[in-house]
Amino acid sequence: MEKLLELKNLHVSFRTYAGKVQAVRGVNLFLKKGETLAIVGESGSGKSVTSKTIMKLLPGHSAKIDDGEILFEGKNLVHYSEKEMQKVRGSEISMIFQDPMTALNPTMTIGNQIIESLMAHQKIDKKQAAFKAVELLKLVGIPNAEARIMQYPHQFSGGMRQRVVIAIALACNPKVLIADEPTTALDVTIQAQILDLMKDIQKKMKTSIIIITHDLGVVANIADRVAVMYAGKIVETGTVEEVFYNPQHPYTWGLLGSMPNMETREELIAIPGTPPDLLNPPKGDAFAERNEFALKVDYLREPPMFKLSETHYAATWLLHGKAPKVEKPAVRSRKRLAVTRPNLQAVAEKPQVKQSLVEIKNLKKYFSSGKNEVLKAVDDISFTIYKGETLGLVGESGCGKSTTGRTLMRLYDATDGEVLFQGEKVHGKKSPAELKEFNRKVQMIFQDPYASLNPRKTVADIIAEGIDIHGLAASKEERREKVYELLETVGLNKDHANRYPHEFSGGQRQRIGIARALAVEPEFIIADEPISALDVSIQAQVVNLMKKLQKERGLTYLFIAHDLSMVKHISDRVGVMYLGSMVELASSDELYDEPLHPYTQALLSAVPVPDPAREKSRERIILEGDLPSPSSPPSGCRFRTRCPHATELCASSVPKWREAKPNHWVACHLF
Repeated sequence: MEKLLELKNLHVSFRTYAGKVQAVRGVNLFLKKGETLAIVGESGSGKSVTSKTIMKLLPGHSAKIDDGEILFEGKNLVHYSEKEMQKVRGSEISMIFQDPMTALNPTMTIGNQIIESLMAHQKIDKKQAAFKAVELLKLVGIPNAEARIMQYPHQFSGGMRQRVVIAIALACNPKVLIADEPTTALDVTIQAQILDLMKDIQKKMKTSIIIITHDLGVVANIADRVAVMYAGKIVETGTVEEVFYNPQHPYTWGLLGSMPNMETREELIAIPGTPPDLLNPPKGDAFAERNEFALKVDYLREPPMFKLSETHYAATWLLHGKAPKVEKPAVRSRKRLAVTRPNLQAVAEKPQVKQSLVEIKNLKKYFSSGKNEVLKAVDDISFTIYKGETLGLVGESGCGKSTTGRTLMRLYDATDGEVLFQGEKVHGKKSPAELKEFNRKVQMIFQDPYASLNPRKTVADIIAEGIDIHGLAASKEERREKVYELLETVGLNKDHANRYPHEFSGGQRQRIGIARALAVEPEFIIADEPISALDVSIQAQVVNLMKKLQKERGLTYLFIAHDLSMVKHISDRVGVMYLGSMVELASSDELYDEPLHPYTQALLSAVPVPDPAREKSRERIILEGDLPSPSSPPSGCRFRTRCPHATELCASSVPKWREAKPNHWVACHLF
């Protein structure tokens, strides 16, 4: 099969105030007709820069292609002028960007945005372009396309916006489609739909796809070949089976080990440290500082690409004939990928915790809009959180998870119902002293480690703010020692205390957020999507840290997330929310082994598994349509409009919250 696109020794740098950042350092890649190539790696590894360089979308004032070739159908795009590139972009090579809201023009209708692309590249009149725009919206699965073409981006959900972006990218039948993290911001159900859509379009249109992602489950689902990128270089490349089942580079072992497994509860194998500073790239192997198997030569010379098969190459000195043989963690990774039953003995040995810490009774939280609409974000949910446990809360965006967490913490006042913490009512009138004590005992870790830290304060002042408010340090020396101790607890060092948030990576910022929450010695921590903004390797570090702290300090967590595999890994019990209601609650093993509610079954079937053989053979339960609006939920069972098992009873009667099996609660007419 001939090469459609080829990168040869590509070097890209950025001029910054601090100096020259070598973002891409000698990348060699190729893409064949009709295949899907996945590029994986941590943030800052050069994945997105490589893709934007192919399209020549880098900022001209600071970015520069220092060396190399970008060969598309034999023509070197590096020498193309901006005018020549405009003919290539869209018609020959198209791109799907990560955030569909910023990729679309909010002031133009969806139809006009597609029509604009068609008229620019295909020289057809507006009437023909409008007809083709409707056809494209139908192709990407948007219902009622004739009417929706007149709507604006804000009138579409996240998943629908991503479909529109794909429609625009496909408008001119491009030969290459570059998808930069196309599913990162989406729920697991929408992610499954988008991946299936991309595979379907590839079959119909014979498009070649480059997908950039840090989710190895997505790679297993869609890719033919994989390129693993680290510090601006390709460190391993091969077919998806070769890289998943026989990985050879220590960095690939780390990425695979960092992925949570739905079948086991093994501790995640986190990669220590952080990627190197590309202002001054290391002399030898860039991964040497984080590699437990590093040899002396790794610090002196860069390893070449060693050939393992016609398709499989890896750049590590461990493959040299004279290198010592090491027992690869890849063997453990393969066991992790195999289907194994949970360690029931370990689960049985865990003490049964029955002392309730938080009780939620018929909790409701409604918001009113200016149009006399009432948005029922949380509508009559009841559950208990026991002391020392982790309760996971999952569901699609807009189901009420975060609102539940914020209402438990009194950031929102409850519309109705009760929240009891240690037997005391959380809502209602409280004296300043009572409120202060409640705020000390209940803390929150927020989703965005960038927005939740004050950029004008040092790390020491951010962490010590709670210590100061609650008078937990008698002197400046004691305050400083507490800050140093907390930094050490979360895996940072005391030198970090006088730095500012912008000097840290996302994972380090999230650790600072955890240290701040721990500073007042809380008993209950609400973690609202604490790992969604992080790379898979950093996610593993943060989750391992949270489990370690729970063991040492007897903490209780409410862990809110939409990554179901990570929720399974950290939680003792899991609750599933849909449109403001709780639909299922059980121990994590039982919920994942025997889900009862059709919504839970659909969610679990949509989770991408980091195992190509299983991922490509298993069946998914595809949910029709988007989550309905909480301001006008369907009558009866709220899930009935998307449920494959819905009956007449579901339309007329709300299912009761009942114990279908011991400690396994569900709200469904099937039980």
